[in-house]
Amino acid sequence: MGESADLPRRETMELAKIRNWSDEELKTQEAAAAEQLFRIRFQAKLGQNEGIRKLRELRKDIARIKTVARQRALGVAAPGTKSKKEAR
Repeated sequence: MGESADLPRRETMELAKIRNWSDEELKTQEAAAAEQLFRIRFQAKLGQNEGIRKLRELRKDIARIKTVARQRALGVAAPGTKSKKEAR
């Protein structure tokens, strides 16, 4: 039957887009992606193998979100951007 009707097909999240999100948006997006990941894993256990690509994308999206959140928590500048020290 293909993709579930209630889950819109979305492309892999761009890292620049994720970095523009607020901390609250990061938390809500991570929770939403984790819930989708749970549902797809559950469907896979029931024998519906259509979501394997989506499963990989969601795992990577969650990793990207967690990476950005951790960088913010540590105060680390994102690769490819200049920190305040380098700008001087």
